[in-house]
Amino acid sequence: MAVQTRMTKQRKVILEELCKVTTHPTADEVYDMVRQRLPRISLGTVYRNLDVLAESGDVLKLEHAGSQKRFDGNTNPHAHVRCSICGKVGDVMNVEYIASSQGAVAPGFTIHAAYVEFEGVCDDCQTHN
Repeated sequence: MAVQTRMTKQRKVILEELCKVTTHPTADEVYDMVRQRLPRISLGTVYRNLDVLAESGDVLKLEHAGSQKRFDGNTNPHAHVRCSICGKVGDVMNVEYIASSQGAVAPGFTIHAAYVEFEGVCDDCQTHN
């Protein structure tokens, strides 16, 4: 459920930088990108603001057990693929069915969202392994 928050200058820059890329960066990578525009921003501020942006529905937070959280500026329904070797994440194109929480029934649960993630091996890892 999205939470309404104020769009501060820092949040706006973080969101703009995140929307420029399709690499699904970690918070540390977002920090490196944002520091080009806001040199005095702290890593903690980036972490906190990414969490706020995720809670408000402005970005997606991609969480996978044993992996760093990654963030996606594309909030339109789409699937992801994660490399089982290096952890790289990409968007999956041409998927006829993207899981939707609309109409889904799970006894004892109220469903708020659905995520589809495929697992594979990226081109770089296939080349080097």
